[in-house]
Amino acid sequence: MTHSQSDTNNTNEPRNHPKDPLHGIPLKEIVTQLEASYGWEKLAELIPINCFKNNPTLKSSLTFLRKTPWARTKVETLYLKSKQNWGKYK
Repeated sequence: MTHSQSDTNNTNEPRNHPKDPLHGIPLKEIVTQLEASYGWEKLAELIPINCFKNNPTLKSSLTFLRKTPWARTKVETLYLKSKQNWGKYK
C-alpha cells in the first residue's frame, strides 16, 4: 500500500484538502449538530442506519460511523446540505 492509499483509507485522519468543506470539522461536531437540528428519529428517517434507529447515542453513532465509510459519507453529505440552509430562515 502506498502512502497516498493509506491516507485515503484512514477515516479517522483529518481531511487535508484545502477546498474540502469538512476540513477541520470533527465527526463528533457533525453528528452533534445534526442531532440537535433533526433529532435521532428524523435522522433515522433521513439516513436509515441502526445507530440512529435503535437506542441511538452519540458514542454508538461515532463508533459505527468511524468504522463504516459509506455511512459516514451519507452523514457528511446530509451535514453539508443542511449547513447550507441553517440560519436562512431565522
